[in-house]
Amino acid sequence: MAVITTGNFAKDLVPGVKTWFNTKYKDYPIEYLDIFEKVNSTLAFEEEVGVTGFGLAAIVPEGDGITYDDQSQGYVSRYPHVEYGLGFIITRNMYDDGIAVTVALRRAGALAFSIRQTKETVGANVLNRAFNSSYTMGSNSDLKELCADDHPNKSGGTWRNELETAADLSEEALEQGCIDIAAYKTDRGMTIAIKPTKLIIHPSERFNALRILKSVGRVDSANNDTNALRISGVIPDVKVNHYLTDADAWFLKTDCPDGLKYMERRADGFATENDFDTSNAKFKADFRGAFGWSDPRCILGSPGG
Repeated sequence: MAVITTGNFAKDLVPGVKTWFNTKYKDYPIEYLDIFEKVNSTLAFEEEVGVTGFGLAAIVPEGDGITYDDQSQGYVSRYPHVEYGLGFIITRNMYDDGIAVTVALRRAGALAFSIRQTKETVGANVLNRAFNSSYTMGSNSDLKELCADDHPNKSGGTWRNELETAADLSEEALEQGCIDIAAYKTDRGMTIAIKPTKLIIHPSERFNALRILKSVGRVDSANNDTNALRISGVIPDVKVNHYLTDADAWFLKTDCPDGLKYMERRADGFATENDFDTSNAKFKADFRGAFGWSDPRCILGSPGG
């Protein structure tokens, strides 16, 4: 068990130390909520179940009865809650003899930073693993990764939310992504109105994205054409996520309901107590929840070219 003793911070016992650095780094504003809808949970796990819907209406010959269609359960997405926690222990001697570190650790700002970083990392990993077939939403889902070119329909056939040809972020690639999203259909092949709401990118693509979406004319072209992406406003927002690990990957989040979700079973918590035998002080922080997706029509992605 890791214990913070006087040996860890010998300088804390020496008069004249004004401050300890590496403890006051700023954090970015919350970014996982740019990707996930936060939903409070009261159960051990959550399940969201798809429905196949109905097909097109059929012609009714004069004197005949109408055709009856059926509706069935679709794929199931399960959100199994996971508990994350971290803590530290300070010896009684540290309290008795220390000054600066005792005050700093009592506030436990470092723990809060770690919990926040954990939540951002776990959330971003849903996109970091979006093209990895080892990561699905469980045995009852469609058994596909988040972004795939062969998501199965329960009623037959497949559909894709990944570019047919992987491409780096560009004007052409974004236009194709918007076209592909407009082609999304229900499990029964019915046309649905799903639109992009934001582009999610790695920090290294920030300026490239601004040039592509904000330039008056087309980017990297000698033609005097209008920038259709800018004029149409089809991609209304850009969000940089600092926890994405692949600089080439990019994603278009859509307005599809019941998409990417963070199910929170227990919010961030902080607790402290003293150990009876040693008089050591224990501090801990934790949270419990699950990041995932229900309907993969909530996004379209490309791993880059």
